[in-house]
Amino acid sequence: MQRLVRKGIVVMLCAALVLTVAGCGNKAKSTQSAPDKLKVLTTIYPVYEFTRQVGGDKVEVAMLVPPGAEPHDWEPTAQDMVKIKESKLFLYHGAGLEPVDKLLKKDVVGTAKTVEVSKGIALLPGHSEDEDEGEDGHDHENKAEAKHQHEHEFDPHVWLDPVFARQEVRVIAGALSEVDPNNKEYYQKNAESYVQELAKLDQEYQSVIAKAKRRDIITSHTAFGYLAKRYNLDQVGIMGLSPDSEPTPDKMAKVVKFCRDHQVKYIFFETIVSPKLADTIAKETGAGLLVLNPVENLTEEEMRQGKNYLSVMRENLANLAKALTE
Repeated sequence: MQRLVRKGIVVMLCAALVLTVAGCGNKAKSTQSAPDKLKVLTTIYPVYEFTRQVGGDKVEVAMLVPPGAEPHDWEPTAQDMVKIKESKLFLYHGAGLEPVDKLLKKDVVGTAKTVEVSKGIALLPGHSEDEDEGEDGHDHENKAEAKHQHEHEFDPHVWLDPVFARQEVRVIAGALSEVDPNNKEYYQKNAESYVQELAKLDQEYQSVIAKAKRRDIITSHTAFGYLAKRYNLDQVGIMGLSPDSEPTPDKMAKVVKFCRDHQVKYIFFETIVSPKLADTIAKETGAGLLVLNPVENLTEEEMRQGKNYLSVMRENLANLAKALTE
């Protein structure tokens, strides 16, 4: 009897072992058959968001500039350099925004494919009004140096024009398709769907701004050149292309005079830059304050709230409508 029991136990153990091996085999097989997501690294928020929209569930997208950080001040860390080499595709905006001399070194890039998202777009030059004239207005040497710098400076804020944003989305779709040709149709379909959303956004801007009673927008820094050109607006920046460029007292006085002469109702400020200068102009002129977000980056709180490029651009449009029609 004991021999029969022992024999039964052995049979049961063998059966369990066979099932376990089979189960492990199936598990290994399913893991191997699951497609790996394409690893894509981006620099700034607009590139990250456009890539996320085009790549969908086929890509794993990361962003180098942390949420809430000012891209103009960002410098890559050693850890950032490692992330570039580990990625399959590295997408940077270009137009002079990122320190490409550090990012695109051969030993940093490795085998990653690099693509400049804004390539092919006609860039706007830096404005002469942003030059540092010196407080006395007679610093000719500084003016000459500033002019020389501006000859090589361009406005990088291309994404604020929904039409150019569509062009950037298509560049991203092309880059993803080249690196991952098996999913080309998927990327192209997502891109065209998002391009339609951007076309709708463009139509909304055209419709709303067509009703504007005024055309002047006073901004914290001159980030809105492409948007202003697309919709026939006149931008007056308190600061230059970079939000950390301090205006001279003479420049501040000119902006105050312009606001008074043109009866400007609102001064625009940004979410990730100190509103101190915009607030000073507003108090001097009796104007109100409204947010005009350059969408260079979103804060962690904005991301938690589910905000994105389209929603923030529509918030901008609502504030533009208020400022330009009252």
